[in-house]
Amino acid sequence: MLKNYEELMEKSRQQGKITVSVAAAQDKDVLQAVKAAMDRDLIDVILVGDQAKIRDLLAEVGLPADTEIIDELDVTQAALRAVALVREGKAQVYMKGLVNSAIFLKALVDKEVGLRTGRILSHLTAYEIPGAQKLVFFSDGGVNIAPGLEEKKEILINALEALSALGYEQPKVAVLAANEVVNPKMPATVDAAALMEMNVNGAFAPAIVEGPIAMDVAVSAEAAHHKGIASRIAGEVDLFLMPGIEAGNILSKALVYYANFKIAGVIVGAANPAVMVSRSDTAESKLYSIVLACLIAGKTA
Repeated sequence: MLKNYEELMEKSRQQGKITVSVAAAQDKDVLQAVKAAMDRDLIDVILVGDQAKIRDLLAEVGLPADTEIIDELDVTQAALRAVALVREGKAQVYMKGLVNSAIFLKALVDKEVGLRTGRILSHLTAYEIPGAQKLVFFSDGGVNIAPGLEEKKEILINALEALSALGYEQPKVAVLAANEVVNPKMPATVDAAALMEMNVNGAFAPAIVEGPIAMDVAVSAEAAHHKGIASRIAGEVDLFLMPGIEAGNILSKALVYYANFKIAGVIVGAANPAVMVSRSDTAESKLYSIVLACLIAGKTA
């Protein structure tokens, strides 16, 4: 079980450097995050994009002048060339720079040079909880808008593979809904019960999956006791599976802005993890996202 991001960075340091390819790397915020990871001896980098603009930024952010750059002015081609570096084994993590998210993701699953696995892409978020000695993970609050049962199954498999790479031997998973009663008028409860049944039949072994389960029960064994619910995971959940993108997005932002949770996120479901940061992400969050992707990539290589 990972306790915090300092522990995550130490594990990444012990693993050894991972090479990150950045698509449309002429982005100051992204290059600052790259520098922070390089300063900690966690990564090497290949920058793909507008060489003239990138070179101007190297000095500004303090990156070495001899940092490897592949000149590509067209952002779509930059994304394709950056992801191809991962497919060819020259890099292990694909990262978004100054390129539209749709273009970035389309390159990730490109038939010719991308990293398709046959499963859907999904977003895995890790949170460091203030005052707690534990990281927790949420999926999916950033890619799949209204996943049905089959999509939720793939989202769960993607997340569990990532957690396995991070060292979780038997992750505890809460499939969230508004309550613990299966109600046909609440599709999230029906899907959660189906996923739990799949788990009973070994679909997600060795994980422990429970659902439908409300957030209070998931985070508190005392709440489970008061509700008369027997649970093997209450108060000990590692992974929260969201019912849809709205719940994941709203909860994530509330935790960050109101509760000061530290956050990192990666795209999983491809052959290698990808880092798709937002301009609203803090520099700290961008660094943690790189580290999270590198640790997953190093264990799955």
